[in-house]
Amino acid sequence: MGTAAFSFVNPADLDGGVGSQPTAKALARRSKQRRQILVMIGASYVIDAGVLLLYAQAGSTPLMIAPAYAASGLTLVIFSAILSEFGFNERFKDHYLVAPQATVCMLIALAFTYLAPEVGGMFLCTLFIVFSFSSLRSSPAQTMVIWTAMTIGLAGLFLLTDKPISMPHGSHLERFATLLVFVLTIGRCMFLGIFSSSLKQSLYQSGLKLKEAYKRIEELAELDELTGSYNRRCIMRMLDEEIARAGRTGAPCSIALIDLDWFKRINDAFGHPTGDEVLRTFAITMFANIRGIDRFGRYGGEEFLLVLPDMSTENAVRTLDRLRGIIAELDWSAFSPDMRVTISAGVATLTPEETPDLFLARADCALYAAKARGRNRIASA
Repeated sequence: MGTAAFSFVNPADLDGGVGSQPTAKALARRSKQRRQILVMIGASYVIDAGVLLLYAQAGSTPLMIAPAYAASGLTLVIFSAILSEFGFNERFKDHYLVAPQATVCMLIALAFTYLAPEVGGMFLCTLFIVFSFSSLRSSPAQTMVIWTAMTIGLAGLFLLTDKPISMPHGSHLERFATLLVFVLTIGRCMFLGIFSSSLKQSLYQSGLKLKEAYKRIEELAELDELTGSYNRRCIMRMLDEEIARAGRTGAPCSIALIDLDWFKRINDAFGHPTGDEVLRTFAITMFANIRGIDRFGRYGGEEFLLVLPDMSTENAVRTLDRLRGIIAELDWSAFSPDMRVTISAGVATLTPEETPDLFLARADCALYAAKARGRNRIASA
């Protein structure tokens, strides 16, 4: 039974999860994995039947026990295969039907312990494998049901019968067969332990990748697709947060509404693709020259909002004038030999009890004043 766990080594059954309809590819992969499980279960019964043949050769148990045990296991495999191929398993959350298969395997082991108590120790050893395997995929409730059924079965076997359950070890052949029982049992249990550890690590890594993917999705939802700056919804939320923080701490908070001068002329003269590149270059330059705590986002069109926490009006004006000079001095000739790009900005500093709308309106008035005075300059409200 334990060898069936090999089919779980590639736990790629992620699409078509709970609450969603599995794809045809997922169904095909599930069917293939179930076939692998059943092959491993059948192989496990054949291997154990081979050990029983050694015991029969040594005279420890009747010869018919080995083929009867193999036939029982293979019957389970064939019946499970028929159900799988007709899609019966897909009706259940555990589409491997691990708990029912483990229960049947446990009953087979207990039955043969009763029928052949002279080698009963071997069948009891398989219970460790069956239970370890079932615990990999069974729910806590299913695990308790299997454990309870196994306890009742063992209680009936040990307390209600007088079968002399033993493990043959008189002759060299018996000792060799018993050695194989322990080696195979311990080996399969070790495999299940190693696999369980690797599965947990795989699930942990998958969880990390999933968190990274969700984080990336959230970041993309907050970013302006063209410039990589925050989009309007996100920058407005950040402004609200900074206003609330400034109200709690009493720290100053300034903002700047920034506009690219005569940007429509750039689009008309050089084309919209060039205009997009100008916006991208401007945004990259801004990000490279602001503080880590500053927040920069696209307010609309060629207008941008810069949130400057913990900054007074004087410092904000100096900062924006420095940024204005950096933008004006950039070499824009890569786009066109005679291209020149400048910015104008309106700076405002938060006043007590001021609303975001009024705060932005004052910055907008300052921006209008900067444009009215000839552009390529900074004005404060």
